[in-house]
Amino acid sequence: MSNDLLLGRTVRLIPLSVDHAEALFPSASDPEVWRWMPRPRPDSVVEMRVMISQMLADGARRCFAVQRLTDAAVIGSTSLYELDLAARRAEVGATWFDRSCWGGPCNAESKLLLFGYAFDGLDLVRIALRTDNLNERSQRALTRLGLTYEGTLRSHMLRQDGTRRDSLYYSVLADEWPSVRDELLTRVAAKVTA
Repeated sequence: MSNDLLLGRTVRLIPLSVDHAEALFPSASDPEVWRWMPRPRPDSVVEMRVMISQMLADGARRCFAVQRLTDAAVIGSTSLYELDLAARRAEVGATWFDRSCWGGPCNAESKLLLFGYAFDGLDLVRIALRTDNLNERSQRALTRLGLTYEGTLRSHMLRQDGTRRDSLYYSVLADEWPSVRDELLTRVAAKVTA
């Protein structure tokens, strides 16, 4: 994996390690940041380390920490998971950002870098993302990122409160990637200069 491939204008994606637990814990322990996550919110740095260790142990996952370039702060995390190189597909998840980064260029640029790694580096043909049917903020973000809504898996997962969640699926395909990339580049540039 080339570091240049994962270097943007405002952030870079670096391989996630358990050493990032302390830096990620403040954002991961924010109830609003974690509100729609299907896994339990870590209650301590130790639990954060355990969660990261479990993610890293999954051979069908590529995990990244998102690092802000201006101060080298680790401001979030994102992953490719259910990575199937033979079928040339993956999903994106375990993505969160410190609330201070919401609305800025970080999410769009991290997706730009992650999608570039997946399509250009791993030669994937499909990337999917899913979100809770109640998470309207995420649904708007996925649409703004240029993904296509595919459908809803009804009663797909349990939420942390024990209720059933419908999962909305979105995707981008390799032949759509050049157009999505151009739109993301334009969005990031506009947010950086704003």
